[in-house]
Parts: sequence; structure tokens; C-alpha cells
Amino acid sequence: MGKYDGKSVVITGGSSGFGLATAELLADEGARVLITGRDRARLDAARDRLGENAVTVRSDAASQVDIEALADRVKAEFGTLDALFANTGVNGFAPFEETTEELYDELFAINAKGPYFTVQKLAPLLAEGSGVVLTTSVANVLGLPMLSAYAASKAALRSMTRSLARELLPRKIRVNAVSPGPIDSGILEKSMPKEAAEQTKAQMAADNPMLRLGAPSEVARAVVFLAFDATYTTGAELAVDGGGSQL
Repeated sequence: MGKYDGKSVVITGGSSGFGLATAELLADEGARVLITGRDRARLDAARDRLGENAVTVRSDAASQVDIEALADRVKAEFGTLDALFANTGVNGFAPFEETTEELYDELFAINAKGPYFTVQKLAPLLAEGSGVVLTTSVANVLGLPMLSAYAASKAALRSMTRSLARELLPRKIRVNAVSPGPIDSGILEKSMPKEAAEQTKAQMAADNPMLRLGAPSEVARAVVFLAFDATYTTGAELAVDGGGSQL
């Protein structure tokens, strides 16, 4: 028997990176997982990797129509939920002077607005004692160049973690955040040329106290801890960053 037999979990942005790593950890331990993403090919590959305990749904976190449809699908598939990992997010590198309104709006629509309404629409399905985990970033506490709009969107999530934790407390639903630092999740390769991504990762590793990047599986273990095991913790942010935001 798996540790999470009988548990039902939704992971948005679950077709790659630490969303997929979290889905894999839970599915391997018996949980039923529903993952979302925008790329059908990635979702199909994830379903093959996760096996029969996984359901995949193509869904855009920036679309209210898609979020409402997701809630209907989750209700049909699971009825109630034991955990929600609102993980969908995108990166965006640009100097402050060159940040466009379009980039700013995209970052906030996907990174902040999307998770907010995802939690709102799925909250009625969350069982008493369940856990919600949001994905922030160490960028929300560090003044990093090229990331001003991205960092602000993640800081918004940190604030939401506290507010939603307070509002959902009467239903005994915990809300916490995982704050990844430099993780080799593949997100840099999606937002910049391969050579630039490799140079950026090398610099991030050199600047980190542990002198390396983290692995998606290390974030996944923190997410699962917050979702299921941290039963006396709510409104908190857990840094998974090799000490980069602390040392």
C-alpha cells in the first residue's frame, strides 16, 4: 500500500518541472492526481510517465473559462480533493526600463491571477483538513535584476498565501507556499536561448551557498510535506533554495 492511497490531488502546471515531479511522487505512493498544462504533447508524455493514477487536462491558468471548466472536471473525476498544488507559472526576464505592459500583464495573469481564482473555484471541493500549496519564488524577497515584474507577481502570491490561509481556516484548510530558488526545472530553456540558459544556470550555481542547482524532486518533497504532513502549519512559506535567500 502507498502512503497516499485514496488521496485525490490537483496539480496545475503539472506536465513538467517540479509540478510533474510532485505528481510522480504522489502517484507512486497511490494518490490519484489530476494535472493541467497548456501543451497537449507534454500532457500526453506526462500521462504515459505517471500511469493509470493520473488524469490530464489541457487548461490555461490565465483563462477564467478554463478554470471554471477545470473545477467541473475535478468534481466529476474526484468529487472531493485532499490537496491542491497551484503551481502554474511563467518566467519573464527583462530590464526594468524595457519591461513592456504585455509582459507585465502576462506575468500577473498567469502567476498571480490564475492561482488566486484556481483556489477560489476549487476550494468548495477541498475536504476538511486538506492542504493548498502555492508556488512563490525566492525572487519575491531578493532584489534580482531583470526580474522586477516576475518578482512582484510572486510577492503577490506570498501575500495571498497568508490571506487565503486566514479565510479558509474556518474550514480547516491549510494554505502554504513553497519558495524555490535555482532549480534545474527546464523553465529557463523555455524563456531564453539554450546557450544563454546554460550560462545563467552556471552563474546561479556559482552564486548559491550549496554551489549547485536544486532538483525538481527536492521541491516535490517540500510540496508534499506542506500538503499532507505539515498539519500545524498554515500561512507559511518554505524556501527550497540551497540557502540562497537565508545565508
